[in-house]
Amino acid sequence: MTTSRTPRLPDVDQPHPDHDRGLEFDLNTLVSRRSLGLFLGAGGAAAALAACAPAGNTGSTSSATSTATSAASSAAGSSAAASATDAATATPTLTRAIAECGVEIPQETAGPYPGDGSNGPNVLEASGVVRRDITASFGSASAKAEGVPLTFTLTLLDNANGCAPMAGAAVYAWHCDRDGKYSMYDSSLKNENYLRGVQEADANGQVTFTSIFPAAYSGRWPHIHFEVFESMNNATAAGQVLAVSQIALPQAACDDVYATPGYERSITNMSRTSLKSDNVFGDDGGIYQLATMTGSAAAGYTAGLNVTI
Repeated sequence: MTTSRTPRLPDVDQPHPDHDRGLEFDLNTLVSRRSLGLFLGAGGAAAALAACAPAGNTGSTSSATSTATSAASSAAGSSAAASATDAATATPTLTRAIAECGVEIPQETAGPYPGDGSNGPNVLEASGVVRRDITASFGSASAKAEGVPLTFTLTLLDNANGCAPMAGAAVYAWHCDRDGKYSMYDSSLKNENYLRGVQEADANGQVTFTSIFPAAYSGRWPHIHFEVFESMNNATAAGQVLAVSQIALPQAACDDVYATPGYERSITNMSRTSLKSDNVFGDDGGIYQLATMTGSAAAGYTAGLNVTI
């Protein structure tokens, strides 16, 4: 699925107006984002795993059935082990990622502050935008965003190719600072470009950014925006986008961070919204966009999310 670079719905305090994305989108959404979650039990999860094996797998039907049955019988134990592993590392493992194959990341608005050239400023063509640490501005800008440290990793998976890691793809990520402001757009930050950057996916399809924990601003659940491109060349040329989505941050981590100095406004804003009432995550509570997270406000947080495209 590709997304053309056209003006996107604004990321505002009020709910987005309903709009028709077509029958195919509706059917895919109905099946992949709701029905699949209800349908997949232990056996269903095993079947999904078998169905998402790499295309080169030429094993017999009986072999596949045996594998699925075996996987189903140990699903509860392996699921608990996988959850424990993920909780410890906070970076989604490829095993877990393949198990989630078939559920594509929901397409979301890029909001009014993308900085990708779709509505004015374009950071993607600026020298220095390809970087892991996005805490500070680059180029002729010099400001640095203050806040609780946050490192987040996205694992990119190709749904049409057995959820193989999308090595060589690129991600542009951006988010607000601890005051809820976006660089390049806020009147006080027009000449700054912090909390924006591009990374190329490694052999495991992973990109990692070092940043700070974003604020909760009025009308929105705490989140991080990202766009996925087929290649680094496409990203830095602001080319065709494969996916546009957002990472939802878990409430426990948000509550912990927002109790620290500098995030005072976020406490009030968090009390006025929820994942269910959020105008982006509200349709399914952000179930496929909620990051796995470990850490603390004192030591910093690490987050991870599988992104199937």
